Amino acid sequence: MKKVRKLTSDVLILGGGLAGLYTALNIDKSKKIIIASKEPLGLSNSYLAQGGIAGELNTDEKVLAKHIEDTLIAGSGLFDKDAIKELVYDASENLKMLIDLGVPFDVDENGKILLTREGGHSTRRILHAGGDATGKNIMETLIALIKKRENVTIIENYMLYNLIMKDNVCYGGELISMDNEFCNVFASSTLLATGGIGAIYKDSTNAHGATGDGIAAAYRAGAKLRGMEFVQFHPTVFYDVIGNIKGQKFLISEAVRGEGAYLLNINGERFMQKYDKRLELAPRDVVSQSIMKEMYDTWSQYVYIDARHLGKKFLMKRFPTIYEKCLESGYHMESDLIPVAPVEHFGIGGVQIDLDGETSITNLFANGECCSSGVHGANRLASNSLLECVVFGKKIAQKINEKPESEVESWDIEISFSVNNNNYHPIREEIRETMSKYVFIVRDTEGLHLAQRIIDRHYNNLCKHPFTTVDYYRALNIATVAKLITDAAEARKESIGCHLRIN
Repeated sequence: MKKVRKLTSDVLILGGGLAGLYTALNIDKSKKIIIASKEPLGLSNSYLAQGGIAGELNTDEKVLAKHIEDTLIAGSGLFDKDAIKELVYDASENLKMLIDLGVPFDVDENGKILLTREGGHSTRRILHAGGDATGKNIMETLIALIKKRENVTIIENYMLYNLIMKDNVCYGGELISMDNEFCNVFASSTLLATGGIGAIYKDSTNAHGATGDGIAAAYRAGAKLRGMEFVQFHPTVFYDVIGNIKGQKFLISEAVRGEGAYLLNINGERFMQKYDKRLELAPRDVVSQSIMKEMYDTWSQYVYIDARHLGKKFLMKRFPTIYEKCLESGYHMESDLIPVAPVEHFGIGGVQIDLDGETSITNLFANGECCSSGVHGANRLASNSLLECVVFGKKIAQKINEKPESEVESWDIEISFSVNNNNYHPIREEIRETMSKYVFIVRDTEGLHLAQRIIDRHYNNLCKHPFTTVDYYRALNIATVAKLITDAAEARKESIGCHLRIN
C-alpha cells in the first residue's frame, strides 16, 4: 500500500480552465475551494482560444432571438432549446462581469468594444482580446484573481482518475500526480471541468493533456453521457507542408474568414459557392466537410486561406499571434496563401447536465467541454463554448452557494500501488491513428467496425490488468473516450451536424 494524502473542502473543482476558474470566482468566499489541475494553470484549451467569446451585450429581444436562431441552425436539430435560451439570455450579465473583472477586450478609439463575426453567425457579436489572443487574455486575468482568493487552494500537476462514490453520491475525487503520488480530496460539491478529448486523435488543436479524464471517470462512476459521436473538426488548421509539427496543431482562427478571407483549393480557385450560400462563413461542420470534398476532388491534402487582400497593416494588428506563427513557418499573410486542413478541435458530447449544471450523480456538477449542456446540438456555433463556460459556471456557483453548511464526510481509501514496466505508448498511438483514420470527418460502417475491434481490444485488456499509475490511466482514459465516441458514432446511422456517415 502507498501513502495517500487526504484533504477536505467544501468544493472540489477538477480542471484549471475557464469553466473551473470562473465558477470558483462566483462561489462565496466563505466556502473552501480546492482546484486540482492536471497541468499548471494556463495550459488549457481555454488559454488557446483565439477567435473570441460570443454573446450579445444588447438585451433587446430581437437581437437575442437572432443569436438563438443562429445557434439552433448550427445545431442541426439536436439541441436543447431551453439550454440555448439560458445561454443567450444570460450572456450579457456574464460578459459584463468579465469586463468588470478586468478582461481587456479590444475596443476602438472611443472605448467601444470591437466585435467580429465567425461561421454560422448572422451578425457581429463576438468579443475578442489581444486581436486573436482572447483565451490568453481571459485566462491570465482570471488566474491572477484566483491566486488572490484566500479561500482557494490550487493543486497543480494532479489528474483525476476516479470519483469517490457511494450510492450514486459523489464525495470528491481520487487524484494522482505525474510522479505517481496520491491525493484523495473529499468535498460536499465536486465540479468536473476537465476539458476536451483532442489527445485521442493523432492531431488536434487541443492542449496535450486533453485526454477526456473527466468524461472517463464519470463514465466509470455511472454518470449519464450524451452526444459522444459529435466531434467538431476545425476547418482551417495550419497544414505543415514540411511535416515537422506533430500532435498539437495551430489553428487559423475562423475570425480570419469573418474579416473577409477566402478559401481556395490547390488550384487557386474559390470553392465554397459550390457547397453553401453562406460561403466561407457557413457553420463549421459544413465548411470542414466541404474542404474534405474539395481535397478529395483535387487530390490534395490541404486547401488555402487567402487573406492577401486584407493588407499587412490590418492583419498584423487584428491577428498578431496568427501573423507571427505564419511568419515562423515562412509565410507572409499579406502575400502568401496559407495551407490549411481540418483537424480535431472540440468534443461536443460529454457528461449530461441540466440547466443548473448538475449531472445524474448527486453532488456532481460538470461544465465546459467535458459536459453536454445541450447548447451545441450536433454542431457547435463558433465561440459559443467560452460563453457556455461562464453562463453555466455562474449557475453552478449559485447552486453551490445555496447549499447549507455541512461537515464534509471523508474516510480512508486504500490504494494498491505496484510499479510496472508496461509501455502504454504504443496503445495510445494505435488508438490515435485509428480515430484519425476511421472516426474522422467522414465515417462509414466498415471503418467504424474496424475501429471498434481495435479500440475494444485495447480497452478490454486495460480493464483486465489494472494498475494505479498515471501512465495506466492516461491509456485507459484515451481508450475509454475513444470507445464511447466510436460506439456512439456506429449507433447513429444518419448523418447530422458534424457526424457525417456515407454508409
